[in-house]
Amino acid sequence: MKYLVRDKIFAIGDDYWIETEDGRQAFLADGKALRLRDTLELKNPSGRVLITLRKKMFALRDTMTIERDDQALATVRRKRLSLLRNHYRVNLVEGTELDVTGKILDREFTVEYEGELLAHVSRKWFRIHETYAVNVVREDADAALMIAVVISVIRMDERERGHDD
Repeated sequence: MKYLVRDKIFAIGDDYWIETEDGRQAFLADGKALRLRDTLELKNPSGRVLITLRKKMFALRDTMTIERDDQALATVRRKRLSLLRNHYRVNLVEGTELDVTGKILDREFTVEYEGELLAHVSRKWFRIHETYAVNVVREDADAALMIAVVISVIRMDERERGHDD
């Protein structure tokens, strides 16, 4: 299923609906204002928090944490010693690792597990300004988690390149 996501989703206090390709509201991205670090909650249409993204404050490398029900779910970091600048590793708490590779700045990249495509991000599918699509390929993949991974990687890449808001 494809989800439509606005590019500048981390604006302070910004709330934004992430919609399905047919226009149904799927997730509310709730940017939390007045916090010491970047915080964003993904909520379902009824307002229940599904995922919380936070910038890790005191890490040697830029790190984002993804939480579910106030418990750590995953940690996102740029992969060390990678020949590709656009290679991120997502470590889930149960030991699973996801790889994110591609052109992050251009919004053309993939999320994979052991070489299997889970999600594909592209700006080409939609011609709406400052919007990209997240195509969650596998039906059994956690769509909220895939979108959280995508938002985290984009935010980290923008900070690294100095495009921080």
